[in-house]
Amino acid sequence: MPRPVSPELSDLLSSLYQGIEADPPWQEFLAALAQWLDADYATLILAAKDRAIPGTFLSPGADPARTAQYLEQFFASDPFRNLANDTVTSFAEFLSGQDSSLYADYRAFLAQAGGEQVLAVDMRFPSLFEARVRVTRSHGRPAFTMEERNRLQAIVPHLRNAVRLFEQLQFANAERDVFRSAIDALGLALLVLDRQMQVVSANSLGHRILDEAEGIFRAAGKVQFRSGQGANRIADLIQTGKGQSTARFRMARPDHGDLIVTARALDLSAIHSGTGALALFLVPAENENRFEPETIRQLLGVTPAEARLCAELATGRSLGDAASELGISRNTAKVQLRSIFVKTQVNRQAQLINLLSSLRG
Repeated sequence: MPRPVSPELSDLLSSLYQGIEADPPWQEFLAALAQWLDADYATLILAAKDRAIPGTFLSPGADPARTAQYLEQFFASDPFRNLANDTVTSFAEFLSGQDSSLYADYRAFLAQAGGEQVLAVDMRFPSLFEARVRVTRSHGRPAFTMEERNRLQAIVPHLRNAVRLFEQLQFANAERDVFRSAIDALGLALLVLDRQMQVVSANSLGHRILDEAEGIFRAAGKVQFRSGQGANRIADLIQTGKGQSTARFRMARPDHGDLIVTARALDLSAIHSGTGALALFLVPAENENRFEPETIRQLLGVTPAEARLCAELATGRSLGDAASELGISRNTAKVQLRSIFVKTQVNRQAQLINLLSSLRG
């Protein structure tokens, strides 16, 4: 028969995975880990290789003054690191066979901070960062037992998985922030809705449009449309997943100005069998065909002068007419256009216009 999982271990792992999204992360887990191993406190360090400061340093229950001293004086030169990957090691083992005079300053610091009773595990990741877990018990108390050491070793795969998921979440959040910055630069409102038409996320302009409650509004926690046509097209996308993956329509708003609404279905097939979420992009109708050079510069990574040329070409002007409008020679415009091609990885002016058109949504 399989051995039952203890409630303490189950609660510990639950706090580990819940801590991925906490802010700051893993405070509850580290406190629970210290209690589970009968330690005074547990520490988690996330650090890029060879960096003088950690990206994340968490040590709930430790003396804040000692933590500050460690970060300032010992983190960059800490000898107790680069341990065998994913393998629990004690500080006593680390010192075994070495000259007792080694690391005198570091050992003095440990004595002041609580003692040398430390269990440690280092986990290295392909993206050149590492996670270090340290569990500390104050001097005068019994040494960690083999059973306690085995406990920590048993959860190392969970620690690795949780840190890997945390890294992925950090990248996803960074990507989302870049995306939102681009959306804001375009002057677009963004609403992401779930299957129940509830707002999952929105930028500031999206919230403002909902608060104006004209054409689109919130009621009973859900987004609703005053136009039956718009509501039906959205419902088809979000509920059935049938038909086109996008819908585009004009939303009449006499008081605040009409909006062009573009709805794009989001693929959540693993959760909702292909249905269940969408992104709404809303832009004032009068801005639909306007493309500011600064927006182009941010989105394509071109220079300000190249962005101005792109903006002129996006209106349908020829290269010569765009050069005249900008007050530059045709040869200068050709040089800028070649540079734009390299940066955008397109080969012809028509492809560039298509790329600019796609950025409008």
